[in-house]
Amino acid sequence: MNRSVASACNRRDFLAAAAAGAAALALPRGAGAAGFKTTLKKSMIGSPTEELLTAWKAAGFDGIESKDRAATPEAAAAARKIAESMGMRIHSVLFGWASFNSDDAAAVDRDVTAMETTLRAAQAYGADAVLLVPCRTGVKPIPEPWDFRIAFDDKTGHVTRVVEGDNAPFQPYIEAQNQATDRSRRAVERLIPAAEKAGVVIALENVWNNLWVQPALFAHFVASFQSRWVRAYFDIGNHVKYAPPEAWLRALGPQIAKCHIKDFQLNPDGHGGKFVHPRDGSVNWPVVRKTLDDIGYNGWLTIEDNGLSLEEFSQRLDLIVAGQ
Repeated sequence: MNRSVASACNRRDFLAAAAAGAAALALPRGAGAAGFKTTLKKSMIGSPTEELLTAWKAAGFDGIESKDRAATPEAAAAARKIAESMGMRIHSVLFGWASFNSDDAAAVDRDVTAMETTLRAAQAYGADAVLLVPCRTGVKPIPEPWDFRIAFDDKTGHVTRVVEGDNAPFQPYIEAQNQATDRSRRAVERLIPAAEKAGVVIALENVWNNLWVQPALFAHFVASFQSRWVRAYFDIGNHVKYAPPEAWLRALGPQIAKCHIKDFQLNPDGHGGKFVHPRDGSVNWPVVRKTLDDIGYNGWLTIEDNGLSLEEFSQRLDLIVAGQ
C-alpha cells in the first residue's frame, strides 16, 4: 500500500504562525513556564573535561553531549565521575556520520565496529543514547524542499514518488534512497545487540543528507526496527526547510530520544534560507515547546551552535524551556 505524505502545513501557514508567535518572544524571562507537564534539561556539545564542565555548570547547564566518541571505558568512567561530582550528566555521545550505504563492505564493517566502540563508551559515561547519522546520498537531481510530495510503501519503506506529476527525472534519487534505506536498516540491525548490552539507545538523526526528508517517512524508518534500542535524535533547526518542526515532533512522538537545538531563517518566500542562532530564525519556539509537552517529551535540549557566550546560550535556552 502506498502512503502519500504532504507537508503538514504549507509554507504560508508556517510563516504566518511564526509571525503570530513573535509577540510571545518578547515576554519576560520565566513567564509562561507554569502549566507544562514535561521537564527539559539544558546541554551543549563538547569534551567533558573538568574545566569545561565547571564553566558550563556556572552558566546554568545541566549536562553535556560528549563529542569524544572513541573514549576508552576507563576515560569515559573518569569523566562521568567528574561530571557527577558537580551534579552534571554526560547524557549522550555524538558519533555522527556513518557510511552504511557504501558499496565497500569493509567500510560498512569499520563503521559498525566504531559505533560498537562508541556504545561502550556511552555506557561508561553513563549516557543513554548515541547520535548516529546512518548515511547520505549525493545523487542528483533531487526536488526542491518545497516540492517534495513523498509516497512510500508501508511495508518496505521504499519511496515510490517524490513529487506530484512526472517522477522520471528523480528516478535515480528514488532508487538511491531506497538502497540507502535497506543498507542502513541492515547495518543498524547489526548494532541492536550491542546497544541492548550497553543499555544505550541508537538515536538516528537525518541531517541534510537528502534522505527521509518528510516527517512520516522518517518516522516510518525509525519505527521499522521495532526495537526500544532504536529511536530518533531530532534536530529542531535542521528540518525547517522541509516542514515546520512541530510537524516533525508530532510525527515522531515517543520515538524521540533526544533533541538538538538550533534555528533556521527561511527566506521571505519560504524557499531556502540559512542557519541562525536559537530564537533568531523562523522556528516558532512557543509552539515547539507546547508540542514537546503534548507528545510527553521529558529530556534534553542540546544546543548545536557556537558564536554566542555560554551565558547567552543558557538564557536563550531558558526562554525556550519556559515556552517563550
